[in-house]
Amino acid sequence: MFNCSLDRLWMAATLTFALVHAFLTQLALTFIHRDLGRDRPFVLFLHLLLLGPVVRCIEALVIYFQAGKKEEPYFTISRKVKLKGSQGTPTEREIGHSAHKLAAHRNAFKRAAVIQAFLGSAPQLTLQLYITIQEKYMLPARVALIVITLLSITYGALVCSVLAIQIKYDEFKVRLRPAAYLCMVLWRGLEIATRTAALVLFSTALTYWVIPVGLGNLALFFALPWLLLWRKKAPLPDSVEKSLSKAGTLVALCLVTFLYACINTFCYSTIQLNLASWDLIDKHLSWSQMAAYYAFRFLENTFLVVMWYFFRSDFYEYVCAPLLVLQLVTGYGMAVAFMMIFYQYCHPCRHLFRHNVADCFRCDCCRKDAASQRSTPKPSPSLGTRSADC
Repeated sequence: MFNCSLDRLWMAATLTFALVHAFLTQLALTFIHRDLGRDRPFVLFLHLLLLGPVVRCIEALVIYFQAGKKEEPYFTISRKVKLKGSQGTPTEREIGHSAHKLAAHRNAFKRAAVIQAFLGSAPQLTLQLYITIQEKYMLPARVALIVITLLSITYGALVCSVLAIQIKYDEFKVRLRPAAYLCMVLWRGLEIATRTAALVLFSTALTYWVIPVGLGNLALFFALPWLLLWRKKAPLPDSVEKSLSKAGTLVALCLVTFLYACINTFCYSTIQLNLASWDLIDKHLSWSQMAAYYAFRFLENTFLVVMWYFFRSDFYEYVCAPLLVLQLVTGYGMAVAFMMIFYQYCHPCRHLFRHNVADCFRCDCCRKDAASQRSTPKPSPSLGTRSADC
């Protein structure tokens, strides 16, 4: 893509974004499967050759085809609550060793997809769009790369949303309907596309000012979990990996926080970090936190496209700039609308919400909370009482 223009800088940036996320994916797979404490030098060597996902896929296929050929003792018993409307039915299921190993591979690939999406595809998409505008023409190979990276980010955001639901409601058997997936794809696709377009347009008008904008976002979302940990005066969790020292635990937590910051730079991370918890996840749904994020991001995107409108170059003289600004602002508003539709009508555990989106619009939740605090004691946690603040 760059041989004709001989632009070595853009070629170096493209290869860097491709190699960095590949290296971090290998590191994540090694860490999740805990290969560092096991005697598997050949697997580690293949990870150094960036062939880790291929090895893991072959291992999963071998386990899958060998499962059920011989009787094996169960590994554990899974107890879940199956939801049907607002009613829950407890269920039990025996999980064998093969099913447990396949679940471990599946969870590892999900986390690797999130890392690939936001540490590789997101900056790659921003870079390729910027190069396309600067060179004023589109090569077929670059168009293919842009489409692939956009699909990769949308898939990573979709996986992140599903993981958040499974982690927060781990005691329930969660199944998403096709309408829920469609709503999430529209929500995440519009959110990421409009956010990336706003950053790229702003960078073409005020090239050097986009650096403090990006670094400011990363620094803000990187510091928030650590500030909450400092506010709670809690020690570092020792459940990350028992074989790690304190320095290794700190490095692992910094990498997790950096991934969290990268996700929130492009879209809302439905998985909220809580470094004071043993599993590092905040399992409470916070409407106020979600509303604050989308209000801040809407104002920031609007500011970026308005600044582009006033400082745009002559390249956009044949583009209707006011219409483009309106389309981007409307697109992000539609993303927020699909997000609210998902939580109101398509969320698989919406019957467990103490307050829903409509309640927050009517502010009923605030009045109900005040009335319940005056009249009744605090309810004990059970089915249907999972809290979500407004």
